[in-house]
Amino acid sequence: MSGIAEDVGLGPRSLTRPISPPRKRQKADNERDARPNPVPKNDGSATKSGSGSETASEPDIASGSKNAQQPRLESPGQAIFSSPFRLTRIRDLGEEDNADALGLNDIIGDPLIAECWDFNYLHDIEFLLDALDQDVRDVVKVHVVHGFWKKDDPSRILLQDDAEKHKNVVLHTAFLPEIFGTHHSKMLVLLRHDDTAQVIIHTANMIPKDWTNMTNGIWLSPRLPLLQGQDPADASQYENLAEGTGYKFKVDLLNYLRAYDDKRVVCRDLVTNLEKYDFSSIRGTLIASVPGRHDFTDLSTSAWGWVAIKRALRSVPLQVGKSEVVTQISSIATLGPTDTWLQRTLFESMCRGKTTGVAPRPQFKIIFPTADEIRRSLDGYGSGGSIHTKIQSSQQAKQLIYQKPLLCHWANDSPHGQDLGQNIPILDAGRNRAAPHIKTYIRYGANSIDWALLSSANLSKQAWGDATGAGSQTRISSWEIGVLVWPELFAKDALMTTVVKKDTPSRETTNLCPGRPVVGLRSPYSLPVQKYGNGEVPWVATLSYSEPDWAGNTW
Repeated sequence: MSGIAEDVGLGPRSLTRPISPPRKRQKADNERDARPNPVPKNDGSATKSGSGSETASEPDIASGSKNAQQPRLESPGQAIFSSPFRLTRIRDLGEEDNADALGLNDIIGDPLIAECWDFNYLHDIEFLLDALDQDVRDVVKVHVVHGFWKKDDPSRILLQDDAEKHKNVVLHTAFLPEIFGTHHSKMLVLLRHDDTAQVIIHTANMIPKDWTNMTNGIWLSPRLPLLQGQDPADASQYENLAEGTGYKFKVDLLNYLRAYDDKRVVCRDLVTNLEKYDFSSIRGTLIASVPGRHDFTDLSTSAWGWVAIKRALRSVPLQVGKSEVVTQISSIATLGPTDTWLQRTLFESMCRGKTTGVAPRPQFKIIFPTADEIRRSLDGYGSGGSIHTKIQSSQQAKQLIYQKPLLCHWANDSPHGQDLGQNIPILDAGRNRAAPHIKTYIRYGANSIDWALLSSANLSKQAWGDATGAGSQTRISSWEIGVLVWPELFAKDALMTTVVKKDTPSRETTNLCPGRPVVGLRSPYSLPVQKYGNGEVPWVATLSYSEPDWAGNTW
């Protein structure tokens, strides 16, 4: 289905250099946002994008906007909102495929950034610092949160060696109670000299490879101003906080960050700072995972993992009729010889919603590349080192049997995949050859998209959690974070529709639903998705492949 479907002070000396125009004078003349927010009104300033379609002129990516709630007016009375999720720029693709895409420097290259918190699994400190503005990269307070807790871990030692070269870099180790857990969350929190903050949740490791030729996704909050008066985000009234509001997002984010301080102080200062900011402009629900055992019957505080998305979706309107939930990930863990956890825990948590009628259980699909897609990707076999599943053991072979009917290609032009059918229109996302590291979970209804989740979480019990047996607890091993959005958050009676190769719905698309607000959702993969053909199996990085990739390399 297509889914039409803190230290503000004077700051470092380098900040006194001219900035054109100065950020504090941009309120009136530059109200354009990098977030999934409404784009500016099309008042004649639109330019031709690489794809030849009309788009708003380039937004100020790093700063975001304090006043970005006004959508573009495509026609009288019709509001058009750009995609809540963005894609990363692909180095070896052309401008047409990179329209509206972002590089790391676009996100953290603003000289007004005072403090940067980097939460991730893999880190390259030099790469991170190089993306900061050259005049402030040695004075921005950089906090790197990682999960390498073993003192003799080579990754930990390398991070320590690199951090010692920079006085402005501080390392923090996240507590991991489970041996198979990882600190897999991918988030940036920026504190700025203009008294604003920004939260960026994404899917890329902080290493060059993930920001070069791998497909990744980004969600950016608007710039968050300081609170004026009492904070409406009251954690003591948690059950009364509405899903999708900035108030609930703030409480959930602060609860997530406080969890890092369970065994040692990690995020206390960050929490103290973020408490001062107004999150009311955010539209989305935080879906995160925190390691440990959690009581899923406790409604008085944040939920994690599969419980979090199950609760959130109770507030999301669903279309009546047939639907699909497309799970697109870069790793499939060992889930067991039967589909009990997959179907009864994870998929069941994604089935329900708020409906006025009876919504049948959606059909589930899993997008994961084959070896042929890896061979044909821009980095060839090199990209396969970031994409993982196993099929070698007897248990894994049984898992493949029940997953096989669900499996679909990342690129829908596979010569060995099932036929897409005659005269089926193709929505080319422009990422067929950019191997996926992004993770998305999207519910497609018959006429539009019901909801979408961008997350660091792959298909695993460690990420989403597993019931502990009898009782009311779920057990989570890893740190994860993501954002759930749905059309009603942007405007009443809004539709969410797939957009490709740009972030904003086209005039042709909006004409299909005259008068109704339209929210674009940038698809990382081409549609319709293509199911595996007979005999096809997923790419397995731990196997050997003698067939050369496009560059002549074997694996």
